Amino acid sequence: MKKLIILFVIVGCAGLMAQEPYRVGTTAANFLEVGVGAAGNAMGDASVAVTNDLMSVYWNPAGLAFMEKSEAYFIQQPYIANISMQFAGVGLVLPNIATLAMAVTHMGYGDNMPVTTLQYPEGTGEKFGVDDYAFTLSIGRKLVQWFSFGASGKFISSQIWHCKAKAMAVDLGAVVNTSFFSFSGQREDGMRIGMSISNYGTSMSYDGIDLLSSIDISPNEDGNYADVSGKFNPSAWELPLIFRLGIGLRHSFGSRHTLVLALDALHPNNNSEYLNAGAEYLMRLPGMGNFFLRGGYKGIGMAESIFGPTFGAGFVLTPMPSIALKFDFAYRSMTLLGNAYTYGFGVMF
Repeated sequence: MKKLIILFVIVGCAGLMAQEPYRVGTTAANFLEVGVGAAGNAMGDASVAVTNDLMSVYWNPAGLAFMEKSEAYFIQQPYIANISMQFAGVGLVLPNIATLAMAVTHMGYGDNMPVTTLQYPEGTGEKFGVDDYAFTLSIGRKLVQWFSFGASGKFISSQIWHCKAKAMAVDLGAVVNTSFFSFSGQREDGMRIGMSISNYGTSMSYDGIDLLSSIDISPNEDGNYADVSGKFNPSAWELPLIFRLGIGLRHSFGSRHTLVLALDALHPNNNSEYLNAGAEYLMRLPGMGNFFLRGGYKGIGMAESIFGPTFGAGFVLTPMPSIALKFDFAYRSMTLLGNAYTYGFGVMF
């Protein structure tokens, strides 16, 4: 366990030695960078250490080990420029073994965009669409009561009209409960440290019939074949690799109120390092369930950040002892690009 922790710290410290320029726009499948989940989004994407539900599939697979009930969850995320994201997943808690989860994430950019060419700049009359998918299998397990480890395998697919690209990737994560700042002296009430590496995998390169083109290899000579079949060969691009290191503090005020504070430091391979900060207030309603208020700020210290404050709320209703219903909402400010929202609905069983 100590070796695993040291490995994460070494990788993270190595990643912190970034140099300008920050390689903005040099990775493929950038939808993998968009935070998924109303709770995490409302907390400014500061979730790597405090995540403890099905959305750990995205933030940190080690958080799956802290799920108390199995869960199915669906998310609708309207994004900027009429882009939309959907998430659907299910996590199964296997007591004393592990928590297994599977999920699919879809980013849709529209299906009715006009096809234009140099000859027909106003459009050929055809329409095309763009879709990205990520299929994920995850596992999270407590190796000891205060340390959990998680891993995810991903299949990533992207399609632009008739061209497709695919890649494979893994996520690795760990969560450590410490007794630091614990009022009770117990690790469960102390500072939690979370680490994750996301999207470590193969490169992506597009291929398809849209890349075919006729070529005249000798345009100044007569008698040769003027329409030799040719094909463009796009370069392969890396996935957006992200290293996250975060801390979380949880303190209860009596039996009905709990406050969670979180701070994440991120090092992506296509931008500058930055911080995310968030907070969550939990109020327990006897006989009804739990009510959450959340807030945060994303992109602190990022070069030319487009992000800003985030807010949200959530309910967990318990109509029956064995079943609970989850409702979550998040608002995210993206300055000149407008605002983004997240709606989540889940069932715990």
